[in-house]
Amino acid sequence: MSPATAPPAAPAPAVPRSVLAARTGVAVVFALNGLAVATWFGRVPAVREALGLSAGRLGLLLLAISAGALLAMPTAGLVAQRLGTSRTVAASTLLVAAGLTLAGFAGLAGSLIGVAVGLFALGYGSGTCDVAMNVEGAAVERRLGRTVMPRFHAAWSLGSVAGAALGAGAARLGLPIAAHLTAIAVVVLVGTVLAARSFLPVAESTTAPAPARRRRDLLAAWREPRTLLVGLLVLVMAFAEGSANDWLAVAFVDGHGLSEAAGAAVFGVFVVGMTLGRTVGTLALDRWGRVRVLVATILLATVGAATAVLAGSGPVAIAGVALWGVGASLGFPVGMSAAADDEERAPARVSVVAVIGYTAFLGGPPLLGMLGDRVGTLQALLVVPLLLVPTLALVPALRPPSR
Repeated sequence: MSPATAPPAAPAPAVPRSVLAARTGVAVVFALNGLAVATWFGRVPAVREALGLSAGRLGLLLLAISAGALLAMPTAGLVAQRLGTSRTVAASTLLVAAGLTLAGFAGLAGSLIGVAVGLFALGYGSGTCDVAMNVEGAAVERRLGRTVMPRFHAAWSLGSVAGAALGAGAARLGLPIAAHLTAIAVVVLVGTVLAARSFLPVAESTTAPAPARRRRDLLAAWREPRTLLVGLLVLVMAFAEGSANDWLAVAFVDGHGLSEAAGAAVFGVFVVGMTLGRTVGTLALDRWGRVRVLVATILLATVGAATAVLAGSGPVAIAGVALWGVGASLGFPVGMSAAADDEERAPARVSVVAVIGYTAFLGGPPLLGMLGDRVGTLQALLVVPLLLVPTLALVPALRPPSR
């Protein structure tokens, strides 16, 4: 048959409306979670001032949010399988809102213990929500048949941009910490509960094996070399991202002599870079694959982080922050997609990778805080490029397993 008479190609099957609605719901949940977390990080300089903390003591305080997340994640996948991702996300966000509110009022009252308890609750809720929304996002990605997970994380970054911008504005206007954090907590809770109602039905988004089978799958995932290697890569990329979340605003205030509001704005530049990388990165991943794209972005993050610390010029340092954000943007979402390649075992493997990855948020704040006490907060961030270079050897583990 000649090309002129060949039948037209069959149109691509239409995506069910329920999947499109779930895609939107997942994106909204990611964005609101990012808003909640960035709202806290944007007010870290103000809380440090209110509590009179050194860099080392601030690092120990930030440990509370990481400890909460790390304690939640080992069982978060099992909870998501048992309750469904929608109910898990709603319940965990209630804890996020409560923790954010408590941290705000405790900071206003000058209570270090109260802030620590609020941050622990924020971390525990956010860690549980993180696993559940990534499991749901992976299920939606498989049904769409194309890469979308980085765009869900881009939505998280957009929420972070909003949180950073609101934090800078609140700092400039002198808005009390308690009023700011409480208002954001209410918005995040109501929006998340409404968005989670559009998630895929439980029977579609997750399988429901018996409890004994779920526990066996989780233990087996801890013995899988590929899962552990993916987790180690996510660990370093989480450190590259989390160190900026925790310390970038403070580092530019202390090291580059910026105001508190300007430091929050620099953190916003980082988040804009993250958002851009995650939005455009889906096209690059579909065209060139996980391995090539991750090698390029890790190198970009290495150069950007080094420039942000070592540049003698403020504008050049801020440009380095933007490159750092773009380069660090894809490691975490691509690692989660890789962990969820097999849908049946996705909850267990995502939990394992999340636990390993969030260890960076547990160890990062005190490590950088102690280094900051010795060499300065800005110079301590040189740990980031030093860790990124050897991580290139782990990138091949992201290749999809053979079917």
